[in-house]
Amino acid sequence: MIDETIKRIEKTVTDTGILTGERKAELLHLVADLKKEVGELGKTHHEHAGSIASYAESSVREAVRSEPDTELLEHTLNGLSLSVRRFEVSHPTLIGIINNIGQVLSNIGI
Repeated sequence: MIDETIKRIEKTVTDTGILTGERKAELLHLVADLKKEVGELGKTHHEHAGSIASYAESSVREAVRSEPDTELLEHTLNGLSLSVRRFEVSHPTLIGIINNIGQVLSNIGI
């Protein structure tokens, strides 16, 4: 399930015309990092890892819409941030990745 979600995120990023090549590459790199970290988290906290991946997918999908709803984007990014909060100490790299993804997506939605 998590791998499928990550693949959908990658496809969404790759297929969108909203992002420049540089921004796409940056986001795809972050998604690759997310895949690794969520995969590790999934070994011990599968449901939480799935939730993080799902929020990431929703956030990406909302940010790259032709007419993004800034309120909905903010909501999905807040959900993404909250979904990783409990892992701040045990998975600090994951927190950094999520923060970077959130920053990139916020900048897209402006």
